[in-house]
Amino acid sequence: MTDPQPIQRDAPAACPLCQAPVLAGDVYCEACGHALGSPVCAFCDAAAVDAEGYCERCGLRQPTERDHAEIVLVGGAAGVTDRGLRRSRNEDAMALLTAGGTTVTVVCDGVGSSPRADEASAVAVETASAALSRGLSPEEAFDLAGRAVSKLATSVHDAPACTYVSAVVEPGRVTLGWAGDSRAYWLPEGTLLTTDDAVPTGEITAWLGADAVGVTPHVRTLTPRGPGHLLVCSDGLWRYLDGYAFPRAGTPLELARELLRHALESGGQDNVTIVVIPLGEAHE
Repeated sequence: MTDPQPIQRDAPAACPLCQAPVLAGDVYCEACGHALGSPVCAFCDAAAVDAEGYCERCGLRQPTERDHAEIVLVGGAAGVTDRGLRRSRNEDAMALLTAGGTTVTVVCDGVGSSPRADEASAVAVETASAALSRGLSPEEAFDLAGRAVSKLATSVHDAPACTYVSAVVEPGRVTLGWAGDSRAYWLPEGTLLTTDDAVPTGEITAWLGADAVGVTPHVRTLTPRGPGHLLVCSDGLWRYLDGYAFPRAGTPLELARELLRHALESGGQDNVTIVVIPLGEAHE
C-alpha cells in the first residue's frame, strides 16, 4: 500500500519555520537551515514536513492510507482498520482475501513499546496471509511471519514486534491461530474463541519479533453449529466489549462499521481493527 504524497511547492518568499526572507532558487533557509520546498502539511499548510512525515511547525504526523481503510470481499466478508482518536498513526494491519473457496484473514497489532511497530504488523499480515492462502498450516504461516518480522530488527534491543491472530474459514470449518492478545469471537453471542497471552496486569507475554523467545501459536479448529459471524479484532475494539450487546442484523461491513463506531465513541484510545466473516448463510 502506497501512502499519499504530500503536495510539493516552489520555495516560498519566506521560510515557513522562522519566517526569514529567502530568495528564489534557495534550497535551504540561511537563517535556520530548514530545507525549502519540503512537502506541505495537511493541517497547518506549512511547507515543513520532514522525511519521517511529521510537520516541523505544528508537530502533527501527516495522514496516510493506513489511518482508515476498508476491505469488502465478494460474498460479504469485510474488514475495517482505523487509527483511533488518541494515536498518531495506525500500527494495526489486516489482510482479508479468498483463495479457492476459502476465506483468509490475519490481524496484527504493533506492540507500541517496540520501534517501527507499524512495519512489524504490515509485514506479518502480508507474509502470513500469503502463506495461508497457499494452503500452509497455521503453524507454518506463523513461523514465516515471525521470520519476516525478525528481519526488521537491527538487534534484540531494536526489534519491531506485533501480536497475531489468523483465521482460515472453509465450508463447515474455522481454523484459528494466535499469539498475544488479538482475539476472535463468535457473533452474535459474543463468545470468545481465543485466549490472551498476557499477565493479569495486561502485559502481553507472546508476540512476533526478534526478541520473542520460544513463542508458538495457539491453534484451534471449530465447527460452527449454525449461521453467524466470525469476528477477528485487535484490542482497540475488545477493550470496550464488556457488557456490549452485539448488533444482530446488518451486512458484515455494516457490523464492522458499527463496532468501530462503538470503539470510537467509547474513547478510541488505541488503533482499531475489525474483520467480520459470515458463516452459514449468504450475505450481499
